[in-house]
Amino acid sequence: MEIIVNGQKAHAATGGKLPPEGAPVLILIHGAGMDGTVWQLQSRYLAHRGIRVLALDLPGHGHSDGPALTTINEMADWVAAFMEAAHVDQAVVAGHSMGALIALEVAAGYPAKVRKVGLLGSAAAMPVHPDLIQAARDDRPLAAGLITDWGFGDISHKGGHLHPGFWAMGASERLLNDSRPGAMASDLIACDAYKGALAAAANITAPVQLVCGDQDKMTPPKNAKPLAETLGDVTTTVLARTGHMMMIERPREVAKLLLQLAV
Repeated sequence: MEIIVNGQKAHAATGGKLPPEGAPVLILIHGAGMDGTVWQLQSRYLAHRGIRVLALDLPGHGHSDGPALTTINEMADWVAAFMEAAHVDQAVVAGHSMGALIALEVAAGYPAKVRKVGLLGSAAAMPVHPDLIQAARDDRPLAAGLITDWGFGDISHKGGHLHPGFWAMGASERLLNDSRPGAMASDLIACDAYKGALAAAANITAPVQLVCGDQDKMTPPKNAKPLAETLGDVTTTVLARTGHMMMIERPREVAKLLLQLAV
């Protein structure tokens, strides 16, 4: 699906199936340096179960035009503008990593637009190591290599993928390396600079699903506890033997959690 948002082309994957009239809407927001394809295994699953899926490409990512936005708040405003342009009055909004921070701000800033919230691989703060930021600024392959090495749990480090012939870590590293120049660095800097998670969480009234991986080195479950303690109506799920890239490592489990959230 392609629409115009703030004068520029914006793209969202729909899972390949038209939803029934009045279907619940689920907005999926990707993490730093990625795009909506990271949700491909969930998008098709959900679209074929009566959910209207919109897996967004943020500006400057995937098939969406424009430079990458530079702050989490700007990205949240863009998601709200996308919903307006797509004639979506209300939706479940779920995000991964940077996308979870965006989802927090959308839910806090636009409460009438958000029915429920999904926070995957989230934390009260997401500091980024200066060496990783510098590697991303230099558009060096090291940045993608570090993210995938830190981002996956032990099973994925040994290989394997649900689709024969594919390698989860290799595919993710390629996706990051194929991101547009400067986009990954801009995203990482935005995550590092963002300090508003707990303030946003305190203003959210919608039900929230927190999903953590027990082997997540980037946003470990202990770092999500302040969010869980601040949010009002929250459910926390910790996936076993799972790192930060849970929608790739545990696609079926994540798809089922998102279906429960969306209905």
